[in-house]
Amino acid sequence: MSYRFSLADVAYLRSEAGRAASAAADRLPLTPASRLADVRAVRQEAGAEHAAAVLETAVLRRRAAVRLESAEGWLLTDAALQQATATPVARHRASRLVGRDVHDVTCSIGADLIVVAKVARRTIGSDMDEVRLAMARHNCAVAGVSPALVRADALHPVTRDAVVVADPARRDEAGRRQWRPRDLAPPLDDLVAAHPGRDVVVKCAPGLDMAAVPWADEIEVVSLGGQVREAALWTGGLATSGVRRRATVLGTDGPLWTITDAESDDCPVREPGEWLIDPDGAVVRAGLVRQYAARHGLGQLDPRIAYLTGDTPPPGVRAFRVLERGRYTEKALRQTLRRHDVGRLEILARGVDVDPDALRRRLRPSGVNEASVVLTRIGSAPMAFLCTSHRIPA
Repeated sequence: MSYRFSLADVAYLRSEAGRAASAAADRLPLTPASRLADVRAVRQEAGAEHAAAVLETAVLRRRAAVRLESAEGWLLTDAALQQATATPVARHRASRLVGRDVHDVTCSIGADLIVVAKVARRTIGSDMDEVRLAMARHNCAVAGVSPALVRADALHPVTRDAVVVADPARRDEAGRRQWRPRDLAPPLDDLVAAHPGRDVVVKCAPGLDMAAVPWADEIEVVSLGGQVREAALWTGGLATSGVRRRATVLGTDGPLWTITDAESDDCPVREPGEWLIDPDGAVVRAGLVRQYAARHGLGQLDPRIAYLTGDTPPPGVRAFRVLERGRYTEKALRQTLRRHDVGRLEILARGVDVDPDALRRRLRPSGVNEASVVLTRIGSAPMAFLCTSHRIPA
């Protein structure tokens, strides 16, 4: 159970004594092995009354450094950090808001608000949680931005013309993740209905059912570093004309490439070629596999499966050069691995009911070579492709 911060905790952490205690805690190892010694050190520095808040803050700052580029000195809660957007993703989303008046109606601790405030004309942040709002005020000051901050319900507008930015909570009070739009807080349909005629962008989990948000003019699925991070729902003037679905692949310095449903999806189903390609997860989640294949001259192995094939892999992807292929049975695969003297084995599966970890344990590969096995289905036939993995230069 994570620590529950109070307004008194925030006030202490912002005080001179609290800042000194937090700075000392930031220098501790903060490992499982050092926990008892860390607790003693924090108690000695901050006193028993404030030790838990100081120690939790130090732990959260350490975790935040992986996701947020400039969170040094910030105040955070565990739940807020879990939902905070990785900075490159937040910066990409904010690129459509340059020069606009923006109201972040679920600003939480201010992570997205700070990124927006650096590019927007005017910004306002609001939240119902007084503790998070106090943390946002502190974090904005640390980051050198000064948006207006007010306590307000996202479903009861306090602005009229600004772009609405929202990031509804995706976990219930027990910490269980919620997927249905109506189960978010606030519910998506209610949120959009509360701001009629406004340009809106809503950050959602990438597993969102696109059919459940017909009001979204454009749905953008974003990945960073090979991981799908979010779905952004754009409406009105923020959306791209003629585009309903978009996949964007980011690097740490900005977009690497993007693809939309406005592009051709003229993609054949073909016999396996020299290479197999597993498209970026953003492409798959956005339902743009055929457009991606058409752009790069690839074909599908099966119209229902996202694996693609061709004789030349696209730039900047991980691709699999096929060494051998055949109908999949466990016995046949074991024999293939022995023929190729495979000991280090990666197993990827899509469209077949196989647990890769359990299968690897049963296969017990013991050779000296390294390989990847792609298990999939072509028509009704389960297939196995023995491959070598390659990172294709961008």
